[in-house]
Order: sequence, then C-alpha cells, then structure tokens
Amino acid sequence: MDTTTGAGPVLAGLMQDDFPLTLAHPLERMRSCFGAREIVTLEDEEGRTARSSYAAVCERVDRLANALRALGVQRGDRVATFAWNSQRHFELYFAVPCAGAVLHTANIRLSAEQILYTLDHAGDRVVFVDASLVETLAQIAPRARTVETWVVMGETADAAALPNAVGYEELLAAQPPACDYPRLDERAAAALCYTSGTTGPPKGVLYSHRSITLHAAGTLMADSMAISSEDRILSVVPMFHVNAWGVPFAAALSGAQLVMPSRFLSPQPLARLIERERCTVMHAVPTLFADLLRHAREAHPDLSSLRNCISGGAAVPKTLMQALEAEHGAHVWQAWGMTETSPVCAVSRPPERLRDTDPERYWELRACAGRIVPLVEARVAGEDGAPLPAGDARAGELQVRGPWVARAYFDPEPDAEERFADDWLRTGDIACLDAGGWLRITDRAKDVIKSGGEWISSVELECELVAHPLVAEAAVVAIPDERWSERPLACIVPAGDEAPDAEELATHLRARVPRWWVPERFVAVDALPHTSTGKLDKKRLRAQLADGTLATRDRVGGAR
Repeated sequence: MDTTTGAGPVLAGLMQDDFPLTLAHPLERMRSCFGAREIVTLEDEEGRTARSSYAAVCERVDRLANALRALGVQRGDRVATFAWNSQRHFELYFAVPCAGAVLHTANIRLSAEQILYTLDHAGDRVVFVDASLVETLAQIAPRARTVETWVVMGETADAAALPNAVGYEELLAAQPPACDYPRLDERAAAALCYTSGTTGPPKGVLYSHRSITLHAAGTLMADSMAISSEDRILSVVPMFHVNAWGVPFAAALSGAQLVMPSRFLSPQPLARLIERERCTVMHAVPTLFADLLRHAREAHPDLSSLRNCISGGAAVPKTLMQALEAEHGAHVWQAWGMTETSPVCAVSRPPERLRDTDPERYWELRACAGRIVPLVEARVAGEDGAPLPAGDARAGELQVRGPWVARAYFDPEPDAEERFADDWLRTGDIACLDAGGWLRITDRAKDVIKSGGEWISSVELECELVAHPLVAEAAVVAIPDERWSERPLACIVPAGDEAPDAEELATHLRARVPRWWVPERFVAVDALPHTSTGKLDKKRLRAQLADGTLATRDRVGGAR
C-alpha cells in the first residue's frame, strides 16, 4: 500500500498506451486519407506553379528515404536542408525523420559564418540545397567539417560549385517507389532547429517525434491555429524557422492543402497566390501582413478567401488587425512562442460573443499574446525569482513547460542551461498572466526599459506608434538618463516621404499610454534592422545608433 496517499495498488488503464507518436502516422494518414489533396509551389515571378497530389508526394518521400540509406545515412545522423518553402522541402520534412535521421533546417538568413557554425555543430552528413542558394553555400562548403554529400534541388548547372554534389531528381529516380520504414521510438530525435543567435552563437533545439506530433495535433484545435481539412494554407513562415511553426505536419494530419511561395515573398506574388489558389489560411510575421495590406490598397486583389491568419514573431498592431478584417474579411490572430517551444504556446482567439457584448474587451484580448493552449502550462516569476500567485497581474519573467517545450539545448555552451530550471523554461520575456490564462508580453528581459524604478513596455509603445497613419514601423529602445536612469527612444520608419514631427507623435501617444511613458526623443530612420527570422534586432539597432551607422533621416527633436 502507498502509505503517503493511503491508496492501494495502481490500477492501470487498458489502453494502447504504447502506440508510437512518430511522424510515420501523419505520413501514412496523408497517404491513406488525403491522397487526392494538392501541394502547390510557385516557380517563378510570372506566377507559374508546380502541382502534385499528396499521394504522389508520399511516393517521392518513400524514394527519398531509400536514397538516404543509399547515401549511408544512419539512425540519428543529421541531414540539413538549405531551402525555401517548396514541395521538395516538404518531402524532406517526412523522409528524413521517418528514415530515422534528424532533419536540420538550416537558416538561410544567418551570416555565412553562423551557417557554417550550425552545420558543424549539428554534425550534418548530407545537405540538401535549393539551386538558387548554391552560391551562398559554395563559399563555406570547403570548410564544412562533417558534410559528405551536397544534394542540389532544381537546376543542377551550378552543382559543380559544391564538392561531391548530386542532383535531387536523379537521386530519387534511382530508388524504388516503396520503402520499408524502421519502427522508431517516439522519443527519438526527429528535427533540429537553431535559434537566431542574437545573444551569442545559435543554440540547437532538438525536437522528438512525440513532441512534433503532439504539437501538430494541438495546432488543429479550434482555439489554437484551427487548421482543418477544408483549408488551403499559404505557408509563408520559412520552413527553416521552427519547422514553419509546425504547419507542414499539421497539414499532413488534417489534410489541409499547402501553397508554397518559394523565394517569392513580396506582396504582389503572395496576393496573386491568395487570389488564384483561394487560400484560406496564411501564417506570417506582422511586417508581411502590413506589406500585403498596403499592396492591396493600391492593386485591389481579391483576398476574400482569407479567413484565418496567424501572426507571430512580434506584436501585431490592433489597427492592422482591424484594417485587414474590415477591408478583406481576414481575421489576424496573434500567437506566441519561440524556437524552444516548437513554437505555439498561446493563441489570441477571444470568445466571439464579446464582439457584441464587450467589444473593448474583445479587442484588448485580440491585441495580447493569447491564451495558453491546452497541454502547456505557464507561470510568471517575480523579481525575486519566485512564482507569482495564479492570476496575479504583476509583470515578471514568463516561464513555460509542456510536452513540446525543450528541457535542454543540443550540445550547449556551459551557461546555456541556465534557461532551464525545475522543469520550466525561462523564456526571457517579461509578461503578465491573468486568471483566465491570457498572456500579455510587455518586453524581452534584455530590452526592458526601467525608468525611475518602473517598467515601460517598449512593445506597447511600438504598437501604438505603428497605429499612426504616417508610421510604417517602429522600434523603442532605452537610452541613459541622468534623472530617471533610462528613458525610451522611439525610432520610426515613415510610411511616406515625410516623417511626422515629434509633437505630433507625442500627442498621438499621450492619448493611448501613460503620459510618463511618452519618449522625449524620436528619430526617423530609413529602415530598421531585423533578425534572420524577421524580428526587430534591437541589439543591432542600439549598436548602430551608438556608432552612427544607422541610416537616418533628419533627427526629430525632443517632444517636450
């Protein structure tokens, strides 16, 4: 008997608990249930597309898994991709992990040295590269310590620039169209993604078959990403970025059709794809949604099929959400997550009844980071490191845990494990979490502005600045202040040729945020620096402001 609880022997459930949650399941579901569904890839700027059924894709996945064996890839070996969003990249998403290897989606927007670092750190044996990106890898290929084979996807004319290169289609053609896949442990590693490396070397996050499968199932929930078999998903989020937010795996599970834009990510080709393919879902960062809205106001494409837009990577201005909904019927839902969380941990889908009964509360919730999704737990730690009571409205560091949240980094630097403590991931985000599980991110810990002992939310200031019609983008950083220790500096990218003056911006902010938050200084810049995944790079912004290398227009004077 258990003397601690007074309970008798444990009565085990009579369920098939050993059913493996591996990526073999979504692959076979795609094959058996959704073989007639399509994947579409944009091939050129003229709008030509390549189309294939899921049944044909599954056969190519089988050939590819056989090809990996022919190349000598063993269980646990890392296989890298260096590619845009396309059908071929989608095939690798399933062939590599289902063959027992680990898919490393290398970030094509890192610097050459960071790319080389991740290839070496991962120990990649084979690299699959899009033909249009061969030149990028050619400069570092001779120094890649572990890579044995480079596989070029597309035109192979430039393959000679890489050592021991082969063509993707030739590789598949030489293999049989059926594969005897190994039986894998659901906890075996399946995919490896690296962080963007803004605070040191990129860190590897190693996902398991189980974590990816559970995360994909979680995204299908109505209060999460709400993906269904009826959807046609325009998959804009790069496939190198946190497994494209799990969208390819969710599509395989649900039977949703995929539309892949390849390297054509400007508003015009995206709008054309939405119009021609009648896309219902789009996943992207806020900047791309803002660019699409501006293009639509000029070119008037038919975006009426869009209904479910998921945005992440940065806070979405409420005005942008309202404009897309009013002008095109496209609902933009904020989501929160990070590479370490697979990434989806929160999605902001308030109850629809609030639209009529309490519209102010409805849009307040739409503008927050979202409600914590099922199977993920969250808490906020105060300045002393102790968890705040549930429902406490005070801000602190957000911590999360769950079956698709990392517990450690892959072969980390000694100090990296400080992020993981007591089975919780320390996210580095400053946040508030209310009693209903609604999450509001106020800042990154490294970006927080503490003025006179009180926190100022740079995220909220940025959202309100972008709400001004003459501001296209904004970033707020701390600058030293003799009296208050720190004060906010607002950097704006004007929406037109002329920047609004400082007093106009200050007046705009005073009606929306506490008066003491309003910056004394504003500066208009030609462009703001971004990370490889599209987020504002405030570390680089601060450095550029300090050394005078940021391309600025006339500085806007003090607001007071």
